[in-house]
Amino acid sequence: MDRNEILQYSQTVCDGLRDDDDGLRRELLAHAGNRWSLGVIHTLGVYGRLRHAEIGRRMHGVTQRMLTRTLRQLERDGLVFRHDFEEVPPRVEYELSDTGMELLVRMVPLWTWIVENADRFRQAREVFDRQHADTNA
Repeated sequence: MDRNEILQYSQTVCDGLRDDDDGLRRELLAHAGNRWSLGVIHTLGVYGRLRHAEIGRRMHGVTQRMLTRTLRQLERDGLVFRHDFEEVPPRVEYELSDTGMELLVRMVPLWTWIVENADRFRQAREVFDRQHADTNA
């Protein structure tokens, strides 16, 4: 795609977001930028079906409450399946749906690009901060 085709395609996507009457597309887009959602999707993608506590151990910094909220939202959106074995004590496991795996596959190139360009981002921030040091004082 040349630059004009990319810009035209980008505009089409943005128009679709703007015309989102119920907010669904915007909410789903939030998954793509949410630390915990992507962490859960990555964890389940790498390790397969896991229990709540196992997911939490593999995700540094997530609280039990935030993990529960994130799993519920991902389940609601069809990105994660919840398997309740209806046992005592309770046993519940989570795994990615096909849609969740598709999101993971599509996010990998973006993550790779970010990792590959981290030094450029650091340099740009340093330049910006030096140029704007007087205005932040």
